[in-house]
Amino acid sequence: MDGTVVRVTLSLIGPSIMLVFGLAFAGAWSIDRQRPYLLLLALTCLLFTLGAVSQILYWPRDTGLNAMVSGTLYTAAVLLAAQAILLRSGRALPWPWYPVLLAGFMALMAYFFYVDRNLLARVYIQNFGYGLILLAAALRLRTATGKRHVDRILFWVLLAFALHFFPRTLMTMGFSAPIGERPFANSVFWQTLQLSLAVLGAGLALAIFAAACSDLLEDVRRERNTDPLTGTLNRRGFDDAVAAKLKKLGGPASLVLCDVDHFKRINDLHGHDAGDAVLRMLGRLLLDSAGSDDAVGRFGGEEFVVFLPATGLQEAMACAERLRATVAGHPFPHLQDGQMVTASFGVAELRPGEPWESLFKRADTGLYAAKNAGRNRTVAADPPAGAMAAQAT
Repeated sequence: MDGTVVRVTLSLIGPSIMLVFGLAFAGAWSIDRQRPYLLLLALTCLLFTLGAVSQILYWPRDTGLNAMVSGTLYTAAVLLAAQAILLRSGRALPWPWYPVLLAGFMALMAYFFYVDRNLLARVYIQNFGYGLILLAAALRLRTATGKRHVDRILFWVLLAFALHFFPRTLMTMGFSAPIGERPFANSVFWQTLQLSLAVLGAGLALAIFAAACSDLLEDVRRERNTDPLTGTLNRRGFDDAVAAKLKKLGGPASLVLCDVDHFKRINDLHGHDAGDAVLRMLGRLLLDSAGSDDAVGRFGGEEFVVFLPATGLQEAMACAERLRATVAGHPFPHLQDGQMVTASFGVAELRPGEPWESLFKRADTGLYAAKNAGRNRTVAADPPAGAMAAQAT
């Protein structure tokens, strides 16, 4: 087989791999269209493939036009890749930056071909420029990296991919460029470029795809564990969250139970739509007041539960009282004549070695005591003596 055919065939392996990833990203986007970064990644892979095919197959045949076409496609692919990765993490840059950067790259490329023909300058502009763009994206991503392993892996893979442009270009190109298309195609720089893009580019694409799959699975898990009406955790999600927090618990913890007062009357007088609106509002109030480590759930009907790690009884009582006052003072426009909604709260602090079921039962006993005492109040179970402390409105 002719050596040129072998070289071209091997060079097309990298673009073919990127095209497969592009199809995978497009497929993922078709499943979840709420994630536009997946579509951007599919377009990134397509642009990179077209740029590589244009350069490898040497089309268009005009050298200057080929350099401009492939350079435009490559640069657009790098810019879109950076924006897609940042968009996923919520750190995307304003879109007007990107056409400006693309125009700047292409202006330099045109200058060093048509005005001051310098292949070496074009090589360094593209490779160092792409490395700087991806490095800036990696550093910006660093400040938004979450606690999940997949986010950390994506950061380090992106950082490695960005940094590799600099030593690879210096070591394979140096300070003199091959003269002519065939010597350039057979140069160490070109062969190393194809290999590094095939390996590291595929690695980056794989890391991004793994992160996207992780996002989809996280959404499925969140929907499975979330109450669709209130946005709080459902019974299953709350139990899972508390079980995970109890394993890491190193101090006090408290449980708060909340029940809407006379909720059946609200449904009877105003209809179930109004009752649902009350539950949604109450769920929102609880979520807004909860800390980042707290767990808020709905246990069916009008009963809500809040688990407060690293919180003693006194602090939990104060938290429950603030919630009670907030609910009592909050307007509920779905109710006629400005009717007030109130809630009763039961609080209990976790005793050393106490099982979860016992903690829940004590908090539930406090809740029933609050209702029996006239509702719209907070009652705490006293851990040392097992007594009840009531706070009236």
